[in-house]
Amino acid sequence: MIHFDNLDKQWPDGTKALSNISLTVARGQFCVILGPSGAGKSTLLRAVNGLVPPTRGHVEIDGVVLSPSTQRHLRRRVAMIHQHFNLASRLSVAANVLSGLLPAVSTARALSGWFRAEHRRKACALLEQVGLSPTHLKRRAGDLSGGQQQRVGIARAFMLDPEVVLADEPVASLDPKISRDILTLIRDAARERNTTVLCSLHQIELAREFGDRIVGMRDGRIVFDGTPEAFTDERVRALYHGAQWEEPPRAPSTAAPAFELAHA
Repeated sequence: MIHFDNLDKQWPDGTKALSNISLTVARGQFCVILGPSGAGKSTLLRAVNGLVPPTRGHVEIDGVVLSPSTQRHLRRRVAMIHQHFNLASRLSVAANVLSGLLPAVSTARALSGWFRAEHRRKACALLEQVGLSPTHLKRRAGDLSGGQQQRVGIARAFMLDPEVVLADEPVASLDPKISRDILTLIRDAARERNTTVLCSLHQIELAREFGDRIVGMRDGRIVFDGTPEAFTDERVRALYHGAQWEEPPRAPSTAAPAFELAHA
């Protein structure tokens, strides 16, 4: 579904954010990206929706290469859930959810606030699905709690029934219980639609609980790729505490992905 082909990203100051990333994420998979700050997690996610163009290599979504000519079309199929919610705080909850239609509606319609009745019904249904009642529709988004704002962000992300959802640290500012509730909402909404989720996290236990697959990154490189069960405490320590590694061998294409952290 999502394929990264030898992806590199180098910033103008020479810093290499991504190095030789080759990775395929299957349709419907909940893939968690883990790693210390500066590992390249957010850069990898933003390469999928064209916000960060690669220096080398390319991204494919369902066989279509992301490029200037395909970017607008592909953005309709990719939604994003942000760490700091990224809502228009002065606008209503309803307006924020409906803004999830922006990749597919005209600018004039969006600015005028004119949306079809079916779109408004869908916004209401999504808000109900994420646990917010109709009484929230007219409330200003900025007046909601953090957990409620992220629920609005999830509803917005699913307005176009995306094939891919990018969740960039979606629970970083939330307490443990609300974090688990939010990830449950994302996972359940994705499973219902067979949506692929690429989710960056810092919380190891949440990654193990919610991920179908865990990809560990350090210094812009993939150093682990496997199941939550294979992501042992030893591998956690190696990922976060600077163990040396060699480029890990890739598993045969017929096998489940299994990168190994190499010992010094």
